[in-house]
Amino acid sequence: MKRTRLAALSLVAALLIAGGAFHAGRTLGPAPDEHAAHAPAPAASTPEPAAEKKILYWHDPMVPGARFDKPGKSPFMDMQLVPMYADADSVSGTRIDPTIQQNLGIRHATVRRIESNTSVEAIGSVQFDERLGVAVQTRVAGYVEHLAVRAPMESVRKGQALATVFAPEWLAPQNELLALQRSGVSQEIISAARDRMRAMSIPAELIRQSEKAGSAQARFTLTAPANGVVTELGVREGMAVTPGMTMFRIGGLDKVWAVVEVPEAQASRIRVGQKVKAVLQADATQSFDGKLTEILPQIDAATRTLKARFAVDNAQRKLVPGMLLRLQVEGPKTTRLVVTSEAVIRTGKRAVVIVRKANGAFEPRDVTLGADLGDDIEIIDGLTEGEQVVASGQFLIDSEARLRSVLGNMAPQKP
Repeated sequence: MKRTRLAALSLVAALLIAGGAFHAGRTLGPAPDEHAAHAPAPAASTPEPAAEKKILYWHDPMVPGARFDKPGKSPFMDMQLVPMYADADSVSGTRIDPTIQQNLGIRHATVRRIESNTSVEAIGSVQFDERLGVAVQTRVAGYVEHLAVRAPMESVRKGQALATVFAPEWLAPQNELLALQRSGVSQEIISAARDRMRAMSIPAELIRQSEKAGSAQARFTLTAPANGVVTELGVREGMAVTPGMTMFRIGGLDKVWAVVEVPEAQASRIRVGQKVKAVLQADATQSFDGKLTEILPQIDAATRTLKARFAVDNAQRKLVPGMLLRLQVEGPKTTRLVVTSEAVIRTGKRAVVIVRKANGAFEPRDVTLGADLGDDIEIIDGLTEGEQVVASGQFLIDSEARLRSVLGNMAPQKP
């Protein structure tokens, strides 16, 4: 009986303790939201720790080929060795740390499109237009009795007297003609005598003078056939002359040649018929109009230039041979895709540029070059407007690529 009472009391005490603990839990325990906030997330949403990059070796970017198995200071340069990671070549092209790029002094340039005209500027020297040159010759043996022009480079006008020549060979044919006329022979015989005199190159004016005077004329005057200057004087007073001897050469000045040497690279920009504006080198206020008349088919092996002749108007005689002219040949305006010339690597067979891609990697690209525009060069194929290329440090990037076992072929593999 006593045992039964003790068991009942123990059961009541246990129930009271359990009820108090439940009541304390509801009163002092955390809110349901707090339980949810502190509850651990599902295992599937827990991010895995990032795996560390594996370092293959350390190297000096400035000294290709040397590899080291631990970090430290470079034995070649005053700089720390740079780690090379296993996934360094996992992307297309070659990636270089920005700090290394700064140390290498790498500069970038933008591929751009510009408007340019195909004008050519050159310095030319004034020369006589050889097409205007004439020669004054005698067609009979005789002597120079009087010389009206005594020095080379004298200016002469058309019809001006140059020299008086005595030709004794012309006396006999003229006397024969005069005798036939006095004898009253038929006109057919007189006409035949005149034809014989023309065959001997006796001037018609001289024949008229002899017929008018009634006596043979052996002296005749040579006159200038055109305006210009005497470029060559081949006789003096008292000299004997022979048939075909050149006594004078006269160069015209109404038009002159401006002969220029055009670089071989610009030869494709000029063509016969192009207009030219010529400015006097010594006085820029004096300008002249001209036209390209001829491109000489020969390249100077020493200067790699070809000569072009421009016919320049010189009606006012302001230009003389030897003067210098600054010529500008206008061409059509075009748009060109260009890049700075220093960005192009020429290997002899190829032209290559190092392109900086959007992800920061570098890759080489073959390009087709066009006209050389001085600091810029035209790109025919291989690049698009807005792309970034390496303007300096291309060979250091190539060295960096070789260190990464790309073996000089940094181009991405085609799928």
